[in-house]
Amino acid sequence: MKVSRHWLSKFFDAPLPPAAALADALTFHAFEIENVEKFGEDDVLGVKVTPNRGHDCLSHRGIASELSAILNLPLAHDPFGQTPQLAPATNAVSVAIHEQALCPRYIAGYITGVNVGPSPAWLKRNLESLGQRSINNVVDATNFVMFNLGQPLHAFDAGRLSKKAGGYKIGVRRARADEGIEALDLKTYALGYQNLVITDEDLNRPIGIAGVKGGMPAAITEETKDLIIESANFDGVSVRRTAAGLKLRTDASARFEQGLSPELAAWGMEAAAALIIELAGGTLEGFVDQYPVPQKVSPVSVTLGQVRAVLGAGFDDTDICKAFERLGLPYTAESECYTVTPPPWRLDLAIAEDLVEEVARIAGYDRIIPKPLPPAAGKPELNANFYRAEEAREALRLKGYSEIYTSVFAQAGERAVANKIGGEKPFLRQSLVPGLLDALKANVPNKDLLGLKEIKLFEVGTVWQGGKEVCMVATAGEKEEAKETPLERFGKAPDQWAAYPAYVPPPAQYKPFSRFPSITRDVAMWVAGAAVDPELVEGLIQKEAGELAQKISLFDRFEKAGRVSLAFRIVFQSFERTLTEKEVNEIMEKVHAALKAQGYEIR
Repeated sequence: MKVSRHWLSKFFDAPLPPAAALADALTFHAFEIENVEKFGEDDVLGVKVTPNRGHDCLSHRGIASELSAILNLPLAHDPFGQTPQLAPATNAVSVAIHEQALCPRYIAGYITGVNVGPSPAWLKRNLESLGQRSINNVVDATNFVMFNLGQPLHAFDAGRLSKKAGGYKIGVRRARADEGIEALDLKTYALGYQNLVITDEDLNRPIGIAGVKGGMPAAITEETKDLIIESANFDGVSVRRTAAGLKLRTDASARFEQGLSPELAAWGMEAAAALIIELAGGTLEGFVDQYPVPQKVSPVSVTLGQVRAVLGAGFDDTDICKAFERLGLPYTAESECYTVTPPPWRLDLAIAEDLVEEVARIAGYDRIIPKPLPPAAGKPELNANFYRAEEAREALRLKGYSEIYTSVFAQAGERAVANKIGGEKPFLRQSLVPGLLDALKANVPNKDLLGLKEIKLFEVGTVWQGGKEVCMVATAGEKEEAKETPLERFGKAPDQWAAYPAYVPPPAQYKPFSRFPSITRDVAMWVAGAAVDPELVEGLIQKEAGELAQKISLFDRFEKAGRVSLAFRIVFQSFERTLTEKEVNEIMEKVHAALKAQGYEIR
């Protein structure tokens, strides 16, 4: 996540240290810093927020709070310092949540009489420092609040929604199997039951993909006068599945995926409504807040003994209290037991060990005194089987073999399994060879996808032979017969093993990489039959795609009813500029035309 030092400074009265000092403070106490870039007179830090803190630190407020604790600088201007007041209420908008498990809270704000136009310079500068493009004062305001507080928001043009009995009705439901929506990126997405959508309830049509992206049916334009602002809480798993399934990951979905506190929605709405009115004018008509089951915050306790057991005896009561105070964590202390009531946005504080970690990172990991391991009582014993197995693995890997693991169960054998798993393979295997051959057969069709010229496999594992368990080594390849021998004899049978040719890896080729983003397209086609050489098809694609096609690879091949299907993946990239969807689409039209001219049927 990109974080602006200039933006962070607005949370403090005291001056912030230089960017390098901020980077060191965060690296040693919170998050790794990927880079620090200049943006005019500003410094922008690339912060790698860990997954356990994505719910509260994918925002400038979250990072400012961390720096406040780490540097012991008061957070003088904390947006979360006051309880949000969502007043007045309005009857002009209603919200119907049909999937409360996927949408615990939905707040709608109604503003009339706005003037949509360009954003002021300060707002454009802040967004551009994060690599964001300014759109207009309303959309920019919602984006600013998201990057400032971590709560995604969205604005709908109320004038483009149905209005019955003097009011608007917003719905939250699962999409139907036959539904689709044109999103704000002007692409149409096919939806299904697994996708949650925001709807114009009276018309029963989607106007947005919940937690991911808004839709064109209620998009903000320069003609927009009345707004319905959305500040909601959506289930992280649901949003992640939708974003992955639609291949549409956004700044909003990246935050919802981490799991946000539903309480955050109120702060986001209050801030967004105030900023929109400041920038675009208008009248706040009121809010409607659907919050059936409010978030419960459970206290978490830790004892001084637990802290010392993990961090060492050098930590005392003062270290614990100071850490909690600097982090802004309300707590009580009694008889060396500390009970913290986490703020609603700190979803990561659930067990005693979480509090121990907070003490350690604020006090400083350098305070933990290293303790050497006790000396070994005697010379460690060498496990003969383990040594031979590693020796065999290394020898075979050097000859170009890939190791696999197959099931120890078989359809027939000497020893039946008492507690069998399923009914198809109720015996212990007698040989590694059948499983190895099955794996070889399954992998050969995928060797082009794997980037291999030949599939060569081996396995080291146990079998049941002659009434006992025996460790075996087996190999198999496209151009050789399967071989198997006891592990203890590996390397001692010249007729089987010594003649294996040495593996010479293909020469590596290096070339400069482009700093411009790539665009990927897939093309699949039916060809006449197995006689068609995929390399000839790849050459035809390369010829038509031109020099912008940096990589072409066959990733799928199958036969059906006497026909063969080939599927290629093409990666387009320029060394001079960012490619556009339009020019890549035009190239793909040429590729399709050339393939059709050869008699291939595009799938």
